[in-house]
Amino acid sequence: MKRIYILICIIFCIFLAACSKKTEDRNSTNQTETTSTATADAAAETTNNEVATDEKLGTKWGDEIDSQVTEVDLKRQSDSPLAEAIVQYADKKYQGKSVNSISLAAGKISFSVVDDHDNNIPIYRVGQSYFLSGREGQSYQLKYENNTAKTFEIVASVDGVDVINGREASRSNSGYVLNPHESLKIEGFRKSNSAVASFTFSKPEDSYAVNSDHGSIQNAGVIGTVIYALEAPEGDAKPINKYAPPPNAFPADR
Repeated sequence: MKRIYILICIIFCIFLAACSKKTEDRNSTNQTETTSTATADAAAETTNNEVATDEKLGTKWGDEIDSQVTEVDLKRQSDSPLAEAIVQYADKKYQGKSVNSISLAAGKISFSVVDDHDNNIPIYRVGQSYFLSGREGQSYQLKYENNTAKTFEIVASVDGVDVINGREASRSNSGYVLNPHESLKIEGFRKSNSAVASFTFSKPEDSYAVNSDHGSIQNAGVIGTVIYALEAPEGDAKPINKYAPPPNAFPADR
């Protein structure tokens, strides 16, 4: 009886060793896959950041477009931004996952770059970095969509220059109001309360940033967005549909 007990113990130990080996192999495989993915992302981001001289772009002062605005007196809920995003752009075939829009502030706001026909211009994502593929002479617009019943402020910059006042980009600059359940298109650098100069891809040396008093060629090829929550009454909720609700529908956001 004692021999049988010893034999069973030996078999059990062998079984445990085999299971442990399988777990180690599985963990090793998972670690290898994770390491490989991280390495691939790092390589893709390095490649995307290496922009040849003839691929570099800036944004010039384009054609005048009618664009009416009025000033409103709204206060930010906090001095700290709700979200920030940077998109690098060039006339380059970027690597990464192609996305139509960037999700900001946990999905409360969607950001995309579109052409004059409202078609998305390709954005490529690698990790937490975003890259936009443009071409010289192409006009574009910055498009923001509010998926909630709340009001936000959009402070945007192109090539390190604020799109409203033409000065150096800063979080303290005033921005555009993005109303509940609405979209906002920023079509160019603001010339007055009734017109903008369209955003048009150009050679860096022809960009508005280089040919203004507050810009620099060092910042050419970058689009920046800063988002603040504003103190304003909430809008009416959108009708409920059968698809996933926007983030504002979650109790934590009420």
